[in-house]
Amino acid sequence: MQLTPFRRKKENLSDKELIERYLEKQDTEFLGELFGRYMHLVYGVCLKYFKEPERSKDTVILIYEKVQHEIVNHEIDNFKNWLYVVTKNFCLMELRKSNTTRITLVPDENQLAEIMEKESELHPIDNDNGGVPEDELNDCIEKLKDEQKQCIRLFYFENKCYREISDMLRVEEKRVKSHIQNGKRNLKICMENQK
Repeated sequence: MQLTPFRRKKENLSDKELIERYLEKQDTEFLGELFGRYMHLVYGVCLKYFKEPERSKDTVILIYEKVQHEIVNHEIDNFKNWLYVVTKNFCLMELRKSNTTRITLVPDENQLAEIMEKESELHPIDNDNGGVPEDELNDCIEKLKDEQKQCIRLFYFENKCYREISDMLRVEEKRVKSHIQNGKRNLKICMENQK
């Protein structure tokens, strides 16, 4: 008699195990289970930004599709945090596409730091690169100081939140925010000079 290895139900698997199974088998059941665990949080973030339940529900579906494509390109240690950043960035891009320049949120102070940067003007890197060619943007990023360059790349291209960047670079979150703000300002100057 052959013994088959014990298989745990997908609902008993950890987030990391579900990611591994999804990447290994490309079976959306694993991703669906994983996303389902945090769907209410995704919906909550969408609702904070859009203030419209129907639009928020539609956006949850769009974010699931984005996650399905993006998850293969990232090494994810904490899925919940990563998903939060993906959701936040997606909502901000959607709002900017529809020319909404003011975003009103009523979170507490700690959430505010996690949800969005405190900056009133839109920046080309936030707004689909503002029509700036990718090679020009990359040239300008390369000209930044090392700390700014690292923080910009981790925040915008690897969807890391402040806390993750702080842990990775072993610097305070305040320094991470400062490097991102200064890096964005320097990028803007560099890109304007290239026009």
